[in-house]
This record gives sequence, C-alpha cells and structure tokens, in this order.
Amino acid sequence: MRILLTNDDGYHAPGMQVLERIARTLSDDIWVVAPSREQSGTSRSLTLTRPLRVRRFDDRRWVVGGTPTDAVMFALGEVMRDGRPDLILSGVNRGGNLGEDVHYSGTVSAAMEGALAGIRAIALSQRYAARAPGADVSFATAEHWGGRVLAPLLAEPFDPGTLVNVNFPPVEPDAVRGVRVVPQGLRQYGRVRMDRRTDPRGFDYYWLALGRVDHVPGTGTDLEAIEHGFVTVTPLQLDLTHRASLDRLSRAFE
Repeated sequence: MRILLTNDDGYHAPGMQVLERIARTLSDDIWVVAPSREQSGTSRSLTLTRPLRVRRFDDRRWVVGGTPTDAVMFALGEVMRDGRPDLILSGVNRGGNLGEDVHYSGTVSAAMEGALAGIRAIALSQRYAARAPGADVSFATAEHWGGRVLAPLLAEPFDPGTLVNVNFPPVEPDAVRGVRVVPQGLRQYGRVRMDRRTDPRGFDYYWLALGRVDHVPGTGTDLEAIEHGFVTVTPLQLDLTHRASLDRLSRAFE
C-alpha cells in the first residue's frame, strides 16, 4: 500500500513524526509532502497569486511553501503523478478537529482533497487539555491507538466523495475507553474574541483569539464522545447539499 502523509502543522511538526511511525506499521511505501510551516485554520485555501516554492529532501520527502491543499495537489500532480497513493493520512494534528472545526481545519481539508481525487483519506488529530502551554502536547494516545483505529477502517470500503475524521482524547493511552463512530457535532456559536493591541507607533492591531465556549455537547456526537474519553471516528462527505431543502426551494421559484 502506497501512503501519502501530509498535515497542516508543518513538515517538522512532532505530529508528523508520530504519523509516520503509525503509517510504517501499515506499509514501507511512505511518501511525505507537507507545508513548510504551520498552516492551521487555512481550510481548503489554495495559493493562486504567487508561485509555490518547494524543497526536496529526497525522492519521497518534500516541503511545499503553501497550504495543506497545495501540498496534496503538488503530491498528486507532480511528485506521485506516475504512481498515485492508495491512502492519504493527514495529521497528527496538534489539537482536536471536532464539530465545526472541520470547516476551518487544514488537516481535514488535506484529506478532503484526497477524497476529491478518489483516494481513501483519513484525518487524525490529538486533542489536548486546555491548559497545555505552547508545544507541550503529548501524542502518546494518538501513537498508541493510531494503528488500532486505522486497521479496521482500511478493511472497509470508502464511498466515493467521503473521508474519515479521527480524534484522540486528551487522556493517557490506557485511560481511553474505546472507539466510537459518531456524527459531527456543532457548538453554540459565540467564541469569537478579538484581542486588540497597540504597536510602538500607536496603531491598533488585532489577534483573533478564539474564546472558550461553554456548551452541552449534542448527545451521540463527536463532541460528547471525546469528552467521555473515547477515540472518535466520523465519516464526512464532500457534498454539502441540504437535500431536504431542494423541493421546497424549487417550489419558491415556480
């Protein structure tokens, strides 16, 4: 099995090293094409107004000066054009990608690009405790449980236009309560907070600071399951059409 690895935390991120160790339990045919620096929150953005600068470490290791989507496109269109991957793994992200996070996540978006190309794709993320400072995040649970989660997933067929989103809870490996297949949840909107500061010349500037949202996770969702110490597995689809509205809106234009 030929596997492409990518992420949104950058080629040198600790989670990428963890992901490669997980992938090598499945295959020796491993390729890495990842952004040169952190691209968290870039969603499915593309680099269109400037050239992509790349660096090759060897025939199977490249960094791309762009977004996660750029990295997957470059891998499929250039590096691996004569031998497409059988599987794309994106991660292991530093931080969870749960609920509405999937709409912003570069990690999930890289997997989406694989699904769009007809390749099985899985995004993996390690949630951490809210108090974890800086880079002080343990990936032990993701590394311990990664192979256990991937093996059953890869034994199942993926429907066209779908991908799988996996999140590991912020607990020690032996404290994980199991794996749950659950739908995507949604938090209550209201976490946007702007942190205003002033530069040395007296001009204001802002950091987007996402505030903590107190909410009750929807029953049976990824948000609830991870709070209870489960690894969450959520199938996602590329088709965003709300089919229940098609007939009603069609009638509005009759």
